[in-house]
Amino acid sequence: MVKIISVRFKQGGKAYSFDPGELAPQAGDYVVVDTARGAECGEVVQGVQEVPDASVPKELKPVLRMADSVDIRRRKQNEQDEKRAFDICSERIRRHGLDMKLVDAEYTLDRAKLLFYFTADGRVDFRDLVKDLAGVFHTRIELRQIGVRDEAKMTGGLGVCGQPFCCSRFLRDFQPVSIKMAKEQGLSLNPTKISGACGRLMCCLAYEQPAYEYLNRITPGVGSVVKTPEGTGTVVETNVISGQLRVKFDSPAVVYHWFKRSECQYLRGGRRAPVAPDPEPAGETGKNE
Repeated sequence: MVKIISVRFKQGGKAYSFDPGELAPQAGDYVVVDTARGAECGEVVQGVQEVPDASVPKELKPVLRMADSVDIRRRKQNEQDEKRAFDICSERIRRHGLDMKLVDAEYTLDRAKLLFYFTADGRVDFRDLVKDLAGVFHTRIELRQIGVRDEAKMTGGLGVCGQPFCCSRFLRDFQPVSIKMAKEQGLSLNPTKISGACGRLMCCLAYEQPAYEYLNRITPGVGSVVKTPEGTGTVVETNVISGQLRVKFDSPAVVYHWFKRSECQYLRGGRRAPVAPDPEPAGETGKNE
């Protein structure tokens, strides 16, 4: 087990895990931590807790010290100055005629570096822009090109579900998402319905994918010939979540009936040869029409 605390650097932003060492900060405290950008001041959103080793990053950054009044005052001043820096950089980008979209501006705690994050369709020659900005801010300037998913993560917003973006709340890393997942889950392949605000496939498609893969594996596909309590027929429709199969019987009057997955024995055909069906919940009944 490893002791960690959760620290957030921006209001409503993502919380990151750090090693508290001998310190015991509480939620609401401010701490100075070691990050890839150097020392940063952040707010503790969750105090010391013990978690399994496998659930934390391999290189857990340490908490350097509890933040004092100077650190907190500098953090608030940086947040105000970042807004001004963003406006100035946006104006200079237009002046230089660069095809790039500015996303965010960040000062390091010691103000030794000012970072600008931007998106662009291709490579951008921003050397003249960097020189221009360095003359304005008199500090080290760094421009970082990010992807559209990173942009959504940094800016935040509401998804089609009405909840704040998963990437800006709890996702540490972007999971691979493919159009195959939408097909497996029986979703519309209309890009506007399965894409997030970033324009990429929604990250949440990956959440239930293992369950859908299992259910599709044990459910006879459309076209499968199955044996039911009422005879042998062909599957014409499935609902893998409820475990229901609509079966057509070849009789003088074509009849369609619904059966539970556990009532049907796979014989042949269809898209896949399923394994033995899983047990159905007690009390579940099929529907006929």
